[in-house]
Amino acid sequence: MSEEPSLLGRYDDAAEASAAVVIGRYSTSFGAAARLLDATSRRRIRSIYALVRVADEIVDGTAREAGLDDAELRRVLDDLEAETESALRRGYSANLVVHAFAKTARDAGIDERLTRPFFASMRRDLDPSPIAADEVAAYIHGSAEVVGLMCLAVFLMDEPADAARRARLEDGAEHLGAAFQKINFLRDLGVDWHVLGRNYFPWLDPGAFTEADKASILDDIDHDLEIAGRSIRELPRRARAAVSAAHGLFSKLAARCRETPADRLIATRIRVPDGEKLAIAVRSAIAAGGLGR
Repeated sequence: MSEEPSLLGRYDDAAEASAAVVIGRYSTSFGAAARLLDATSRRRIRSIYALVRVADEIVDGTAREAGLDDAELRRVLDDLEAETESALRRGYSANLVVHAFAKTARDAGIDERLTRPFFASMRRDLDPSPIAADEVAAYIHGSAEVVGLMCLAVFLMDEPADAARRARLEDGAEHLGAAFQKINFLRDLGVDWHVLGRNYFPWLDPGAFTEADKASILDDIDHDLEIAGRSIRELPRRARAAVSAAHGLFSKLAARCRETPADRLIATRIRVPDGEKLAIAVRSAIAAGGLGR
């Protein structure tokens, strides 16, 4: 006879289910890769990405559409960060998404060293002044690289790595996160510029986007992907297929961007059809089965 879950266990389950709903409504690409994770890892990674998604919705227009002004947007984001830090200390939040994140973070050793840069980047999106070239690296670190490091912390929970291996894996996680973010910047260049008034490539003019501009960005992305790809074989086996699938999906997106004329790229969000996503996932699962350890 199975034992009834404790009050906290039932709440944990509800929080993690809430995080899964958030991700299911917003990210098909994430879902394609996450399905290759074991159930426990998938639940934990969803809990990380759900908090990221909620913060994105504050800064990318949903909260403003609800009628919040600039001061209110900043206050809501500040409150979300404060609630996240409180939950990291207490192990409890009345906000289900924050609670799910904090449970995973506490179990995996994720703390303010990763959450604070993330919220700093989200806060930068609420600053109407143009982002400067010397701010871009810090923005990408906070908005994407730290998320990769959070995911890595989850993957290493049951298989600790020595210092040298962990350093290689962290380098790969940061480069993979950076590649993902830069590809999304490129895919959203037109919307970011025309709708949100943002330009994450401040050294170029989105209004006069050229083939040379596109090639330079994609060369940088390919460099990140190449570095990230080297470390996949060192991941715990249960994580390799999912990370390989994510790497393959964004490599395909980068290739499709390279094939798309610059003037069309600025006007259209490039996507990978669902059938191709499935094929990438299958190939990744097969390949990961033959990698190392």
